[in-house]
Amino acid sequence: MNEITEPNRRCLSVIMPIYNEAATVAEIIRRVLQQDSVQELIIVDDCSSDATLEVLRKLASEDNRIRLFSHDVNCGKGAALRTGLKEALADVVVIQDADLEYDPAEYGKLLKPILNGQADVVYGSRFLGSEAHRVLYYWHSVGNYFLTLLSNMATNLNLTDMETGFKAFRREVIQKINLVENRFGFEPEVTAKLARLHPKLRIYEVAVSYYGRTYEDGKKIGWRDGVRALISIFKYNFFNPK
Repeated sequence: MNEITEPNRRCLSVIMPIYNEAATVAEIIRRVLQQDSVQELIIVDDCSSDATLEVLRKLASEDNRIRLFSHDVNCGKGAALRTGLKEALADVVVIQDADLEYDPAEYGKLLKPILNGQADVVYGSRFLGSEAHRVLYYWHSVGNYFLTLLSNMATNLNLTDMETGFKAFRREVIQKINLVENRFGFEPEVTAKLARLHPKLRIYEVAVSYYGRTYEDGKKIGWRDGVRALISIFKYNFFNPK
């Protein structure tokens, strides 16, 4: 694979799936567009029922780096990511949630191994190193550890945070992968499919900060999504290898 040889130029497509994030979306978009590496911000509104789309249309009219897409029916995060990923044009693609849990100022951490020609995929781990990490739900952390453990056993990777929502990919890598999960099963699905290309495909992890939010703040993932992630680990590693 060709190296990306100009680390200071705009080389990043940011994919942002959004559903009912009117309270935080303007701030996260502002933070994303502050980053010098961002060539384009691809936003996919997944049929929000609040004022999110209204806010997005206004912001998109003010910055030509924003490319706005919307679903007529709520399909889930994975479906929104598929819509955005196929539209990406820059050399590197980063997934950015529309809440404020992951900091766009840390894109450099994800980009560095790719720009240095060392990595094709980089996972931003909430559990690696000593970066800031908001103290929240114990059983969520147990669930994340359990799902990562099962995924690692199936893929033979040694990730610390398979479920992270902060991932970077060379564009040509992620656009070649056929993704089908509509909701939060995206994370174990993409990990399983990337693992089939390993070690030819170089996968790295870097420590990132995590400013988690509570359900009162608008957190959406629940136990049903954990069950779906568990099913996806088995489905895409053992029962649906292609």
